[in-house]
Amino acid sequence: MEKRIPSREELQKALLARCTREEAEKLWKAEVAVAGLGGLGSNVAVFLTRAGVGHLHLIDFDKVDMTNLNRQHYFISHLGMDKTEALKEQLLQINPWLDIETSCEKVTEENIPRLFQNAGIICEAFDRPENKAMLVNGCREFFPEKPLVCASGMGGFGRSNDIVTRQVGRNFYLCGDGTSGIEEGQGLAAPRVALCAAHEANLILELILEKN
Repeated sequence: MEKRIPSREELQKALLARCTREEAEKLWKAEVAVAGLGGLGSNVAVFLTRAGVGHLHLIDFDKVDMTNLNRQHYFISHLGMDKTEALKEQLLQINPWLDIETSCEKVTEENIPRLFQNAGIICEAFDRPENKAMLVNGCREFFPEKPLVCASGMGGFGRSNDIVTRQVGRNFYLCGDGTSGIEEGQGLAAPRVALCAAHEANLILELILEKN
């Protein structure tokens, strides 16, 4: 039997049942860019969608492969797909009224001004430290007025309470334990990566609602 798609009004009412009207409007109008759609970014995007954020810009150049399935929000059916399209497909299953822009390209120093010009908040969700640094430096140069939410340190198992959220500069925030990397014998596991992603998403919601 074909399932009925809820109307936009029905779905918004359900998603935002625990919000005030003012909070719901702020969330729906918010525009968030997520740079990197791996273990961090794919989970951040899902969390923000479920929270009622209305506009997402998904940025990644990669495709889904089997090594992603241990921690990233993808499934067997997504193997070989661009991560931008695989994630968009999922998010529209949560909220078909969501406004999603996708950019299937690698973030570089040159394209930072173009990719992030319309974002209200920028979420860094890269794996490699050099890519994180490049985005941070570029955003702080071109968009110092925009909140930038980054992550550093979520490797290994355990130590859930070591993952924290800190403000480390003007409009610059960092989530994670700040130390753990991807060394031999200490890779990335879904629970701890998702914890850090939840910190990023939760902070983004705080910033949208001006509760920080």
